[in-house]
Amino acid sequence: MNQWWTPAASLWWVILIKSAVLLLIVITTFAYAMLAERKVMGWMQMRPGPNRVGPWGLLQPAVDAVKLILKEDLTPKTADPLIYRLAPFISLVTALSVYAVIPFAEPQPGSIWAISDVNAGILFILALTSIGVYGISLGGWASGSKYPLLGSVRATAQMISYELSMSMSLIGVLILAGTTSLAGIVNGQAKLWYFIPQFVGFIIYIITAIAETNRAPFDLVEADAELVGGFNTEYSGLRFGLFFIAEYINMLTVSCIATLLFLGGWTAPFGWTVVPGIVWFLIKVGFFMFFYIWLRSTFPRLRYDRLMAFGWKVLLPVATLNLIVTAVVVAVRG
Repeated sequence: MNQWWTPAASLWWVILIKSAVLLLIVITTFAYAMLAERKVMGWMQMRPGPNRVGPWGLLQPAVDAVKLILKEDLTPKTADPLIYRLAPFISLVTALSVYAVIPFAEPQPGSIWAISDVNAGILFILALTSIGVYGISLGGWASGSKYPLLGSVRATAQMISYELSMSMSLIGVLILAGTTSLAGIVNGQAKLWYFIPQFVGFIIYIITAIAETNRAPFDLVEADAELVGGFNTEYSGLRFGLFFIAEYINMLTVSCIATLLFLGGWTAPFGWTVVPGIVWFLIKVGFFMFFYIWLRSTFPRLRYDRLMAFGWKVLLPVATLNLIVTAVVVAVRG
C-alpha cells in the first residue's frame, strides 16, 4: 500500500472534493441569483426582464460571463500594477472562504452538507468578512484615479462603521446560545428561534448587512450619480466581474448568517420535519435574497452624510443598549 494513502489523507481528499463541489454550487448560485434579481425587478416594474437567451432567459448568466471574458482588460498608466490586479482576488477569495465553515444542515460524521464544523465558526466568518474591505479599498486606491479613490474611502468608512453595529447585534445571539459554534447556535433554537427574543438585534443585523454588502439603498460606495462607478470605475473585463461575483456571494453569506443565527438554520417551523433540513435552510436564504431585491426596487439611495449619521447616532447606540439588556436578562435568569 502506498504510504501517502492513509485515513488522514483520505479525509483530505474528501474535504478537497467537498470544497470543489461547494465552489461550483456557490458560483452557479451567484449566477442565477443575479438572473433572479433581474427577473424579480422586471416583475416589480412591470417589464419582462431577460428573456432572449435560452428558455425564459436561463442562459443569460452564461452570456454575461462570456461577454466579460471577451472584453478588453485595461490597466490605467497611473495604477499600481500589482495591487490593481490583486484587489479583485482579495474580495473574491475572502467571500468564498467563508463557506468552509457554514453548515447547511446538521453536521454529522460523513455529512455532505458542511465542509467543517468549527467551534468558533461565527468569529471566523466575521474575521474573513472584515478582510474583504481591503479588496475594495485597495482596488480604488491602486487605480490611481480620483473617483475610485473616493469610492474606496467611502467603502472603508462605511464598512467599518456598520461592522461595529453588526457585531453588537450578533453578540446578543451568542450570549443567548452560550456558544460561538454555528451548529450549536442552531441547536439552541430548537424550541424558539432567536429572532423573537433578539428582534431588535435582528432588525439591526438586516440593516447593517445591506450596508456591508454595498446594496441599495446603501450603495454609496459605487454611486453612479456621484462617483461614476466608485471604486471599480477603472476596472474592466474579468477583473470587474470578480468584484461583481464577490458582491453577490457576500449577499448569500449574510443571508446564510441571518438564517443560522436568527431563523433556526435547518430546523423546521412548527415541527414540520417531513421536509429535509437543507430545504428549509435554502428557503430561508431565498427569502432574504428576495428581501434584498425588494429593497433595491423600493427605496432611493441615501445621502452619504445621513448614511454615516444613521450608523453612528442610531444603530450603534441601539445595538449597544440591546446587548446590555440581553446580558442583564441572561445574568438575572442564570
